[in-house]
Parts: sequence; structure tokens; C-alpha cells
Amino acid sequence: MPVIDNQGVAIVFEEAGAGLPIVLLHSFLGSGEIWRAQVPVLAAQHRVINVDVRGHGRSGHLTELFTLYDAVDDVIAVLDALGIERAVWCGLSIGGMVALRGAIRHPQRVAGLILMDTDAGAETAWHRVKYRAMGIVVRVFGFRPLLPFVTRLMFGTTTRRDDPALVSETRAMIARNHVPSALRCLEALTRRDSVVERLHEIDVPALVMVGEEDRMLPPRLSRRIQEGLVDASLTTIPGAGHLTPLEQPERVNATVLAFLATLSPPRPRE
Repeated sequence: MPVIDNQGVAIVFEEAGAGLPIVLLHSFLGSGEIWRAQVPVLAAQHRVINVDVRGHGRSGHLTELFTLYDAVDDVIAVLDALGIERAVWCGLSIGGMVALRGAIRHPQRVAGLILMDTDAGAETAWHRVKYRAMGIVVRVFGFRPLLPFVTRLMFGTTTRRDDPALVSETRAMIARNHVPSALRCLEALTRRDSVVERLHEIDVPALVMVGEEDRMLPPRLSRRIQEGLVDASLTTIPGAGHLTPLEQPERVNATVLAFLATLSPPRPRE
């Protein structure tokens, strides 16, 4: 289990495969486990670096506030440690927000973008109020009182109806989060800047994906990203909410592999 230290925070990641490097960045309250259906498929042709975002999974707990640009620096530190100059950055939700800022701040380190169920804008005033209230509840009582509400936001109607086991498993993963770290991540999310007006600066190929049933960051926000980027396509995934890689893994894998095939030739068979 490789680990690096950046800004005094332990950043844990896993590496598999060889070829074009792809960095995976999961959603808020998740971990690298979010990508369990993607890693073996992608690693058959590519070099996959699956990072636990700071404050999540096995990465270090947080004692101070941070910004999404600090999370960008975490990715750069991982790439530096591995001797990787450029990689495709693939991010879900907060991971996509980090990937966008990485492409703006370090364009020479980004070979392409895969942006899933994410947003380029700042948080709305209403959401800031709502999330602040949720943060108070979590600080006092932990995650459990909010788990039914959170999972309704994260999963689409189709998944909640057809795969209750996945919903239950994800609830348990959310409940395992370190509360103080999660609250600092929530603060980073709600205080993020808007990069909508800077999307035109990103000129690498991009794949934008969104679950058709995403209520947390609905498809119109992904459409705005796709329209603002220089070279981007948009794919809407039916039967998925906010956690598309978990909810519709086969569709996600096929779409991602098709996009990656346009960026580099496939590895020769051994």
C-alpha cells in the first residue's frame, strides 16, 4: 500500500497495470473502493493510480481546513513520486472538481480528463445553508441519522429499487468516515471557487459523464462543463444517479475505454 506525505497529510494510493497513466479520484464520503469495478478493467490496458482523497479511506485524517487546490497538489505529489509526467485525470464528484482545477493549474501534467457527475461552479447559497445544517447534525450525532437522506441523493431511483444491497453497502462505507475529516472536506466543497469562466483554458480531450437520475449534481451541470470545454463529449448514463461507476459499471467501463482508446494506441498483446 504505497503512501506519500504531502503538506503533512498521508496520501494513500494503489497502482495496477501498465501503459497510459490514469489517476482515479473518488467522490466525497467515498474511497478508492468506489472504483472496484473499473480498476481491473482499466489496468488490463493502462497504468491505473487509484488515490484515496485526503481525509477519506486510508489517507490521513485532517486537522486543518484545506481547499480543492490542496487536493490537486496531492495528486501532483503522487505523480511525482511515481515519476509520471502526464496522466489522464478521472474524477467523480469532488474528484472531478479536483481534476478540473488540476487541468487549469498544471496543464502540462494532464493528458486528458474524465469528469463524472461533477460541477465547475461554486456552491449555491441554498446548498451552503443546507450542508452547514447537515454538518451540525453530523458533528453532534455522527453520520447515521443522515444516511437515508444521503443515500437518496447519491443513488438513482433505479439503483435504490433494483440493488438495495449496493445501497446498504455504501451506507456502511459512508458511516465509516472520520467525522472531523469529513466536515473539513465538506467545508472545502462548500467554499470552492467557480472555474466555469476558465473552462476554455483546458484544451485536452475530455469525456463528461453523468447519471441520468443524478439529483445531487444534475445533468445540466455536466452539460455546462461540456459546452465550456474546448474538446469534450457528453455521455448520459441511464439508470444511474450520482455514483455512476458503482451503479452502472459496465456502461461506464465501455464508455471510458472507448474514450481512452482515442488518446493512445492499445498495448500489444504479450
